[in-house]
Amino acid sequence: MTALEPGDADIASAASSGISGPSAAPAPVAAPAPVRGWRGGVLGPEHRALSISIVAVVLLIAFEATAVGTAMPVAARELDGVSLYAFAFSAYFTTSLFAMVLSGQWSDRDGPLAPLVTGVGAFAVGLLLSGAAGSMWVFILGRAVQGLGGGLVIVALYVVISRAYSERLRPAMMAAIAASWVVPSVVGPLAAGTVTEHLGWRWVFLGIPVLVVPPLVLAVPAVRRMASGAAAQPSGATGKAGVSGKAASSGSAAVFDRRRIRLALGISLGAALLQYAGQDLRLLSLLPAAAGLAFLVPAVLGLLPGGTWRAARGLPSVVLLRGVASGAFIAAESFVPLMLVTQRGLSPTMAGLSLAVGGATWALGSYVQSRPRMEPYRGRLMAGGMVLVALAIAAAPSVLIDAVPVWVVAVAWAFGCLGMGAVIASTSVLLLQLSAPEEAGSNSAALQISDGLSNVLLLAAGGAAFAALGGGAVGAAGHAATGAAATASHPAAFAAVFLPMAVVALVGVWVATRAGAGGRGAGR
Repeated sequence: MTALEPGDADIASAASSGISGPSAAPAPVAAPAPVRGWRGGVLGPEHRALSISIVAVVLLIAFEATAVGTAMPVAARELDGVSLYAFAFSAYFTTSLFAMVLSGQWSDRDGPLAPLVTGVGAFAVGLLLSGAAGSMWVFILGRAVQGLGGGLVIVALYVVISRAYSERLRPAMMAAIAASWVVPSVVGPLAAGTVTEHLGWRWVFLGIPVLVVPPLVLAVPAVRRMASGAAAQPSGATGKAGVSGKAASSGSAAVFDRRRIRLALGISLGAALLQYAGQDLRLLSLLPAAAGLAFLVPAVLGLLPGGTWRAARGLPSVVLLRGVASGAFIAAESFVPLMLVTQRGLSPTMAGLSLAVGGATWALGSYVQSRPRMEPYRGRLMAGGMVLVALAIAAAPSVLIDAVPVWVVAVAWAFGCLGMGAVIASTSVLLLQLSAPEEAGSNSAALQISDGLSNVLLLAAGGAAFAALGGGAVGAAGHAATGAAATASHPAAFAAVFLPMAVVALVGVWVATRAGAGGRGAGR
């Protein structure tokens, strides 16, 4: 599961970790006195149309994530591509890394409307490509196009929220976005499983693009009214591309930071080469692995805040925590339906529904962090959330033992999603609290790069371990056998994915203790 998750000056001082721009951002202007009641909230007259349109866009992404995850095991088997199963997920994240940087700069230069509309369109095209695929590599290409669209959309939405909502309203908006995953988490797997079993897996992909039109119809006028145009910079300030405040505010003279665009291409190409090397377990694969590192390392150092990889207090640890939490959880969750279908004989519908309750608990975790009384304890809340994530991932492979009931996965994942809801939303809130308006796009991109890159790298590592221990034969067993014969194949391949991810999540507990303290730091 992936989700968009994210006040006054006092809050910004208390939770002083986030992502800053090329120089320390000025202290946020104190928010106006809170307006009590729904009229001053995210569904008040001023924000109602925009809030509904944002949630509608997230609903589209949520239905895709839950439905596609349910259909993926069947699609991979029918396309003879179970050995490439991890690619189907990581291709999405690889291309989204480039799109995130592009969207951040595009949004800062021209406003978030254009990248938002372009991203939703690309997302739909990718679904059509995957649904019509005749081979696993074409299917993966479709997922890569989806990633381009998803990367554009997620950063553009962060910019919309940063511009249109006060610091007081942002946590509530992030909680609303998390809540929008609840219905897709329940309905998506059931619908996708039913369609897969009766009409075929292709219609899960070919049917979703129909959902593109309503969110766009709602979003375009609302975003144009409340969050369009280039971000105004302080007088005399220089943005990331070296553009003066006057030029940036006019939008016409603003240019993209070509260095950051090149770094974004490098990070995507490097991640793709590492994925390929991880799936091709031969000595010759060391060559693409070395080339991937040569592209990836300088790009990461150039795009993420200094001190990220040593978990320096404050800003760097906030960025690192986002990556650790998301990467460990997504890499593990991607293999849950496949494990339940091939090892315990569940139907795609039941395998998908085993994760459905997680949508509600994710929303609950996001709601808890949005309460004002939790603000002084945000660091402890994030650490506790990572403990729940680690325990959930470690408990999931217990169902490889026949005596363990399969509902254990559903219960464990519900608690894991509760922790993820609190952690992901908290890192997003810290980001928006500490971003000046003209830096919101690039700063959101930095946080999302950490998120997406960790997904790619940990999925690649998990996929390599899965393939090395015979995971590709799981699909063959599913074709050649039924019942116990199919479910007895290669349980160690799944354990090799889940247990290392649980260790990564435990590292996140320590990172969370450092993310809740420290100053703004000097961003890039």
